[in-house]
Amino acid sequence: MPQTSAFTTPIVGREDELSRLSGVLDRARSGEARAVLVAGDAGVGKTRVLGEVSGRAAAAGMTVLTGHCVDLGDVGLPYLPFTEVLGVLAGDERFAPVLAAHPAVDRLLGAGAESVPDAGGRVRLFESVAGLLADLADVAPLLFVLEDLHWADQSSRDLLRFLLSRGILQRPAGGAPTHRLAVFASYRADDLHRRHPLRPLLAELVRLPGVERLELRPMADPDVARLVRGLRPRPVPDTTVRRIVERAEGNAFYAEELLAATDAEAGGVPSGLADVLLIRFEQLSDTAQQVLRTAAVAGRRVEHDLLRDAVGLPEDELESALREAVERQLLVSGGGDTYSFRHALAREAVYADLLPGERARLHGSFARLLSGRGHRAETAAERAHHYRASHDLAEALAASLEAADHAHRLGAPAEELRHLEAALDIWSSVDPAARPSGEGIDSVTLTLRASAAAAHAGESHRAVSLTRSALAGIGQDADSELAARVRYTLAGNLLSVDNLTAAFAYSSEALALIPAEPASRTWVWAAATHVMAARQVGETEVAIRVARQALRTAEQLQVTDARADLLISLATLEAGGGRRTPQGREQLKEARELARSSGNAPVELRALFNLSVGCFESGDLEECLPWVNEGLERARRAGLLSSPYPLEMRYLHLLVLYTLGRWDECLRAAASDAEVLPAAGGYTAGPALYVALARGDFKAADRARALLQGPFDWMATLVAGIVLTDAAALVGDPDEAVEQMRSTVAALTDDAGTPPDATVRLATLALSAVADSAVALRRTGDEDGARRRAETADELVELARNVAGHGDDGIPQGPEGQAWLARAEAEWVRAVSGPDAEAWGKAVAAFDFGDPYERARCRLGYSEALLAAERRQEAAVEAGAARETAVELGATLLLEQADSLIRRGRLSDSGSHSTSPLTAREQDVLRLLALGRSNRQIGEELFITGKTASVHVSNILAKLGAAGRGEAVAIAYRRGLITPEPTASG
Repeated sequence: MPQTSAFTTPIVGREDELSRLSGVLDRARSGEARAVLVAGDAGVGKTRVLGEVSGRAAAAGMTVLTGHCVDLGDVGLPYLPFTEVLGVLAGDERFAPVLAAHPAVDRLLGAGAESVPDAGGRVRLFESVAGLLADLADVAPLLFVLEDLHWADQSSRDLLRFLLSRGILQRPAGGAPTHRLAVFASYRADDLHRRHPLRPLLAELVRLPGVERLELRPMADPDVARLVRGLRPRPVPDTTVRRIVERAEGNAFYAEELLAATDAEAGGVPSGLADVLLIRFEQLSDTAQQVLRTAAVAGRRVEHDLLRDAVGLPEDELESALREAVERQLLVSGGGDTYSFRHALAREAVYADLLPGERARLHGSFARLLSGRGHRAETAAERAHHYRASHDLAEALAASLEAADHAHRLGAPAEELRHLEAALDIWSSVDPAARPSGEGIDSVTLTLRASAAAAHAGESHRAVSLTRSALAGIGQDADSELAARVRYTLAGNLLSVDNLTAAFAYSSEALALIPAEPASRTWVWAAATHVMAARQVGETEVAIRVARQALRTAEQLQVTDARADLLISLATLEAGGGRRTPQGREQLKEARELARSSGNAPVELRALFNLSVGCFESGDLEECLPWVNEGLERARRAGLLSSPYPLEMRYLHLLVLYTLGRWDECLRAAASDAEVLPAAGGYTAGPALYVALARGDFKAADRARALLQGPFDWMATLVAGIVLTDAAALVGDPDEAVEQMRSTVAALTDDAGTPPDATVRLATLALSAVADSAVALRRTGDEDGARRRAETADELVELARNVAGHGDDGIPQGPEGQAWLARAEAEWVRAVSGPDAEAWGKAVAAFDFGDPYERARCRLGYSEALLAAERRQEAAVEAGAARETAVELGATLLLEQADSLIRRGRLSDSGSHSTSPLTAREQDVLRLLALGRSNRQIGEELFITGKTASVHVSNILAKLGAAGRGEAVAIAYRRGLITPEPTASG
């Protein structure tokens, strides 16, 4: 009895649970009856998961029956979920014969309690229901779903106990199969207090051999973010997504409610959700409610002693109230003699229910209690919060600055930023005489400090905004050194968001505000920033002149970290190739040591970044990794992992792994990074997208497009451009490939008109699509179309030649850039006149520095050119080598192309294919296995019975030494026994 899902929201983050439940359904369809008890908190997604798996069951031909338990208090209707199911069956003529065979169940189709059997008839009724379900399962595999078991009446619980312990799951004598039946029953784990009547039944059922328990835990943060974005047709701002993820704590229902309220509510808990959350709270005694209100003011977690002093109750009354709250699963006890709310939104709802005066009074109590324990730095943030909420702003300001200092010492820039912004927010409301005094404690300096914290936390645009605010706060009579400092800080922050012209203008202003003589630290740092800005806008001569002058001054003043920063700039400006040359690297190593000795972590990170990039650009991939790892470790120790240079090093780390062909390691590292990255660091996963695309996952293009949302980001634009250009080429859309390449290069070209080094790679990817199209048009006799494609190819190869020859520093690119240029030349010849073996041979040789994937792509082009030149034996060798690399990398699209060329060129006799241990029929079955087909579906496609298909599957597993279907498919891919099906663009 197929059911249509009423769900319109996406299901995300439940792949493992759905796979497990689908496995139970597979076993049920083969005659092994199973039951799964699905546990989870309210709103976590039990109904959504069961709805999805019910839809899958119906699509696979199973009968799906669903019964719902309803909260009717102490007057629950007996057998309610079962009578609901029987009512559905009675209304469907298809099941009339089965119902007629079990007349005892008619008693449950009556109008109420009078139809319920007496004690003597209960066993007959239970056996009749079990027989009915068994007979239904004989007609078609059956999925029986019971929702909200925590509300089940006693009679329904008793019937379920019988069905699972003695009825439908019971194996007949002689070891015959059980019924083609699965039972999924859900319940709310957070509703099961110690005396809940369902608890003993669950404890009994999970000990049965045919019953298992599946707990739906809160969703991971990235999955909640995906859910939130999927709920709206238009983009949701990153800040909104982050706030919802933080508050929802993995609960899908809460996330949906919070998102629905974003347009209407400025803050707090949406009223409808608050009502749901307060229901359990209002069932507590008055004393327990008082304790929870006080705990809500303390925060998500509170120490027992602090709560006791704040609430003012005798110890025995407090303990009784706490036990009541814990049993009702509103509070949970934790380590260190603490209590916390089970969910943050429950605390918010209780807190919002307080009267304003009551709230301020309790906050004041907590502030005084914490202050009475001494001004410990670790409690400063709590004290600031409570003082502010109790309207004691002078104390709140002092505590916020203390908390910011503590966060800075711990290397926690995001927390430091939060406390500094809190201090700035109330600065003007505090009487000047009551403000803390000391050097650097004024609104402009604090704002500058906040901008530095924002930059270190990876919030570059916030850093720019704060520095502009500092600039606006400078009066006409401001100190010239402070005015210059604000301007060069703003210039540095503008560089990080690629606003190069404005950065150069502000760095010029900073340098003009203070004289070079007498020498000063402020002038040195203004000059160092001006050097970076001048280089970015193409003023190389200015940059070199100012850098040399500033370096002399830094040496004179012994400003060690500024010396290091200037040496880094000079290493990239001079040295005949910059950071790629031995001379440049030695200069960078010197800068690293100077920065380290001065304790300036950001400058040290800049040196390490340039050392690692220089190695990569020189083709020294293995040498690059130690520098990257050192840089990331240094950033971790300094609390700067989210700042710009470490973010770029994360990308470089993945890029090196990708280029070395260590793709699985690349994916693992990307997944690990994703758990800790700030919103601005999404681009760092770019190499993982390159892997996904090469393995046939065209959804990588969607993930790449998502990187383009929000403010312009240079690296995100580059990553998206590479993925989208290559994706268009792989699906045979040359116009889209060229458009993506052109728009990306235009967006990344600097203010001086210099295109990025990556232009060579982008132009080559677009050229491959243009060449494919030209070859196809020429083959069909469309010479005009082929000529137009050749003209586009001329333009693209000329662009690649110019950029590879000059680069963004005027020096020819290193091995990587030259390798891409060699492939561009080969693709250009193919577009203009056809495949050329010599050009492709040069491309293969050029990628010898590393990058097995691109080398294999070139080898395939080389093979095609050799085949066209009738050099068949060489062509077979190259095609076989390309195919072998594709198998090793799991590059499914390249593998498909290699197999196609081998078939078309009749090169298989070269031995490029592995000998298959499978029969032709088993090969057919294996192909369908790889597509996820069930035994029944395989039988239907191959015109054999499901049982015969099952035998073939067993033989395949045995021959490949696999424990399961998935492992067999993976082994087959690795050994080249199957060719992936063509994948559509996504």
